[in-house]
Amino acid sequence: MSDDSNAKQDNNNQAVDRRVLLGTGVAAVGVAALGGGLIGAAAAQPAAPPAIGTEGALDTNLNERSHLFKLKAAERSDFDGGYLQGANEDNFPVLQGQKGSVYFVHLEVGGIREPHWHPSAWELNFIISGKAKWTILGTHPDGSYRNDVFEAEQGDLVFAPQGYFHYFENASTEAALDVLVVFNTSAKEPNDDIGIVATLNSIPREVLAASFGIPVSAFANVPTDIKPVVITRHR
Repeated sequence: MSDDSNAKQDNNNQAVDRRVLLGTGVAAVGVAALGGGLIGAAAAQPAAPPAIGTEGALDTNLNERSHLFKLKAAERSDFDGGYLQGANEDNFPVLQGQKGSVYFVHLEVGGIREPHWHPSAWELNFIISGKAKWTILGTHPDGSYRNDVFEAEQGDLVFAPQGYFHYFENASTEAALDVLVVFNTSAKEPNDDIGIVATLNSIPREVLAASFGIPVSAFANVPTDIKPVVITRHR
């Protein structure tokens, strides 16, 4: 083999080595980021299940865990305007590592799901019964925000993209609203919610006043008690 051929082969090997090293580095960064997320989640949720870190462990989990979950028998989170029940990796272990969770949301007449967004998950909503009024605030590639406001009825699907500000409320004055919500995250539902009340409380009052162009005193009655996203109702 000529010296030129040997040089080309060496260069090719070096290129392969760099790709391998790059892949290893990216994987290491990803694992580190995931580890950081898991540590943060563990701090916020001490009872979180252990992480399933390998493909074999995922297979074992899928084969050993129950595939059935009684959603309507799950523990309820009750609020002033309704309640929710969920299946996630905490109470339905087969979901560990699957990036999926499901919630049943019930809104009484006048009930409102607090406006919020999910930094790391989209959601797909199926209207089981009743009628819902939706607002989804999108981005503004054409220079103006897209604020999509509509009503959804029994049998309809509503998609809220990851990171989009949104909310829904019971649009009926007579009947309750039941919605099944599917997320592409295995985490417990409140862990990926940022609500409007928490958002306002994260910003100094004088900055809010300057942003809205109104006196600081206008925000005096904004609650300072920060809670996970709630279900409230019209007053």
